Amino acid sequence: MVGLEMDAERMTLLAFDTLPPWAMALSLAFHLLAGIATGSLHVRTLWWNTRRFAEGGRVMTTAALMAARFVVLGGVLLLASLEGALPLLTMALGIFAARMLMVRRFRKAVP
Repeated sequence: MVGLEMDAERMTLLAFDTLPPWAMALSLAFHLLAGIATGSLHVRTLWWNTRRFAEGGRVMTTAALMAARFVVLGGVLLLASLEGALPLLTMALGIFAARMLMVRRFRKAVP
């Protein structure tokens, strides 16, 4: 174990091993719901952005929204990663679930 710091602190804001099980479950449920909300917002704005490109909307506004979409998604995932791997993976699962549901919904709406 050359170069490994054995006395280093955890690099997370919230240590899950010190939480009671109900608090851990509540936190993970919150991260899942936050992921679903963030994923839904991301896919809805993607849909809106795509329609604006197709209809010939203002390019600068559309590009700014596209950049903001990625900044919000990255920021939310960054905040979840500060709490550890399990909250990050739970939030990513919520984002993928929301993407799947929203794409299915849009597929039914568009012939």
